[in-house]
Amino acid sequence: MKVVKFGGSSLANSAQVSKVVNIIKADDQRRFVVVSAPGKRFDGDIKVTDLLIQYAKATLNDEPSETITGQIIARYEEIATAFKIPQAAFEQIKNTILNLPHLDYQDDAYLMAAFKAHGEKMNAVLIAQVLKAAGVNAKFLDPKDAGLVVTDSPDDAEIIPSSYERISEWADSKLVRVIPGFFGYNDQGQICTFSRGGSDITGAIIARGVHAKRYENFTDVDAIYAANPQVVHHPIAIHNMTFREMRELSYAGFSVFHDEALIPAIQGDIQVVVKNTNHPSERGTSITSHKRVNPAYPVSGIASSPNFCGIYIRKYMLDKKRFSQKILKLLAEYDLSYEHMPSGIDDLTVIMRQDQLTPELEDTLIRELVIALRPDEIHISHNYALLMVVGEGMANRTGIMSKATDALARQNVKLIMVNQGASEISMMFGIKQDEAKVAIKALYDTFFPDL
Repeated sequence: MKVVKFGGSSLANSAQVSKVVNIIKADDQRRFVVVSAPGKRFDGDIKVTDLLIQYAKATLNDEPSETITGQIIARYEEIATAFKIPQAAFEQIKNTILNLPHLDYQDDAYLMAAFKAHGEKMNAVLIAQVLKAAGVNAKFLDPKDAGLVVTDSPDDAEIIPSSYERISEWADSKLVRVIPGFFGYNDQGQICTFSRGGSDITGAIIARGVHAKRYENFTDVDAIYAANPQVVHHPIAIHNMTFREMRELSYAGFSVFHDEALIPAIQGDIQVVVKNTNHPSERGTSITSHKRVNPAYPVSGIASSPNFCGIYIRKYMLDKKRFSQKILKLLAEYDLSYEHMPSGIDDLTVIMRQDQLTPELEDTLIRELVIALRPDEIHISHNYALLMVVGEGMANRTGIMSKATDALARQNVKLIMVNQGASEISMMFGIKQDEAKVAIKALYDTFFPDL
């Protein structure tokens, strides 16, 4: 039995939904269908979720919302009309959307969560009707009825582990169950959403709960690639990768699959397959606990993530234990996280995502560090990128680091930081952000020659 999830681009309009219907009908093992809200139909279009955010803000500010609700309803109506959904069924969707401002919410954050979640919820109701019209024995399943209970955090919820037992009760369902992604319910019955893109998380939760053998995640790419296709011309597809590789690459910018969604799949040891709704016969990318490594290609993927900064601190006779404790305490006071803290005998650098810092907070943080540490030198450098080289075949192999640094040196890419050891299947380099594309191309040509 399989759980399948379709992203917003796969459900953007009736033409795309037709492809989804054909995919579900092509395999009777696809019995649990998780759907996102309708996404963009073309460049410059707006996602239904973003329209619902506008709707929520208008409601909170007592502003007119007729134009926004008209746009939202029109998106669902186009699909309903194409599949000849009965008017009474569509009126239920329309009235639910219009009634959102009149429901009871614990506070404004819960209102926003409920508005956002209804993009998925109404689409699941609609897709269940579409499948029935196409001859599929399908039925909408609300996350509340499924047993999907989450923590009491309106916009960053997590699954409560006891939910899996309740979800497992649906495993023997003979119907195709259509479930909205992105949200669950807290113990008080209020909607709480996962982080943005959380429909992937719902799919993995359902897959683990019903003990699925396979979780298929349909999106708009044929596979996950060894490098960003916008940087490297026609990079090779990664047809098989491990959960560890995917986690490492997600950290450095791979965004095809929500990295948090891997956790339920890892816990349930469920095969995850990323496929393309537009080309469903393509092989896609299979993500599993283990894979057979090709010795000729120890590296599986290369990725880069921008917008990091580094706070350099130097003090002679540095007491690293006391220094580190003070730094971490100060970061916690300002709710800041760090990514790495490489150190030498008399200095260290705190590398962190720079979007956490406003100019005012940056000045305050440096001032507080000066007071707490009394350094001989302190300064902050911006616009770093972290560059990752990842592959299960790198473990216990010699010469990988040498090949990587030689490739970067030939392109005059300056290394600000090198980190190998946190994971035996990855290497990390800190570089200048404006050199990231050159660096990725250099590494790709080195580890994937003639491909």
